[in-house]
Amino acid sequence: MELSLASLLSVALGIGLAAAAGFRIFVPLLVAGIAARFDVLPLTEGFQWLASTPALLTLATAAIFEVLAYYIPGVDHALDVIAGPAAIGAGVVASASVMSDIPQAVMWPVAIIAGGGIAGLTKGSTALLRAKSGVMTAGLANPVVATVETVGATGIAILAVVVPLLCLAGVVALLYWATKKTGRLLFGRNRDARAQSP
Repeated sequence: MELSLASLLSVALGIGLAAAAGFRIFVPLLVAGIAARFDVLPLTEGFQWLASTPALLTLATAAIFEVLAYYIPGVDHALDVIAGPAAIGAGVVASASVMSDIPQAVMWPVAIIAGGGIAGLTKGSTALLRAKSGVMTAGLANPVVATVETVGATGIAILAVVVPLLCLAGVVALLYWATKKTGRLLFGRNRDARAQSP
């Protein structure tokens, strides 16, 4: 089976939206729904409901509450715990909803593995960053982290719709950086220095 350029673009778009779901669950679904409503983005069969008025109103309301909740101390950490599995689910839905040029037998495994996986990695990285900022600044930097996450979710989702391949390259670079930072956080900064010590 050969994949066309349109198929590859839809996979890149799906992965970009899934990465944004790791920052904020409802924002990329809202962006995809709005783009589909204005005929900028074709949706996969069975996902046209994303562009419906009730879905857009529900997603907009949920996105507003989600964004605002991350500015409340304590609630932000509780949301990180709850949002982990939800982000994976949103990543699967976001990626599957836009893979319109791909056969169902290929779409679902790609949506689950790539979409859910990238959303989980993004969510895990941001949760670690929030925890570290909470410890280092007694929670004072968490509103800054929340703002960066919201801007990141919105920016990545829009970029995924407009230029999916560029978005995919940016997501790969972001995940590479986040993985290195997470490794340093979990295993220490001076791993090389400790290895050289007698």
